[in-house]
Amino acid sequence: MVINMITTIVFDLDGTLLDTLEDLTDSVNYAIGKFGFPKRTLDEIRSFVGNGIAKLIERVIPEGTENPHYEEILKTFREYYALHCKDKTKPYDGIIEMLDTLDKEGYRMAVVSNKFDAAVKELCGLYFGKRIRTAVGESGKVRKKPAPDAVYQVLEDLSVSAADAVYVGDSDVDIATAGNVPMTCISVTWGFRSRGQLLAAGADEKHMITEPMQLPALLRELPREA
Repeated sequence: MVINMITTIVFDLDGTLLDTLEDLTDSVNYAIGKFGFPKRTLDEIRSFVGNGIAKLIERVIPEGTENPHYEEILKTFREYYALHCKDKTKPYDGIIEMLDTLDKEGYRMAVVSNKFDAAVKELCGLYFGKRIRTAVGESGKVRKKPAPDAVYQVLEDLSVSAADAVYVGDSDVDIATAGNVPMTCISVTWGFRSRGQLLAAGADEKHMITEPMQLPALLRELPREA
């Protein structure tokens, strides 16, 4: 039984629950390599992710969306990543234990991601099963984060208000998303952004965790938003 008024946790996916960086990098390099562009490093891709696949491809090629090959590269990336999104992807250490603890304590859990919807649902089903009750990714039906639309959708799916939920993510986009709902944001430091980057983006140091199993303890102490 949940012992405070927070009943629901909305998680980001990439960089928060799943380490997807290698598969994203491999897929980007396959797509841009077919058109003769040089490979990108893991650190470069780490800095480019967070705003969806279209923005990722815009950032990795010269001239971005003005590049004459932009649409072809985006299509190639989507097709390749759909087949290879599970090659090296894995939950971060401690994530499954954390989710199981939260599930036993009665929390409802959802995922909102800027990754395309089919991949979000496939990866959540594969790695988390019924622990994640609903998951929403990029589909064109709702605006991408930091717009709050997808968060509103999962809260409606779970019949819960934002005051009874928290958002957990690893990036500046996640902080902005939570602020646009608005709802409490808990920032994690093991993902795609450093502690310094998170603080610069407005993260609350009191709501920052460095390992997954710190989340259940923090939630037990977190007061319900007025």
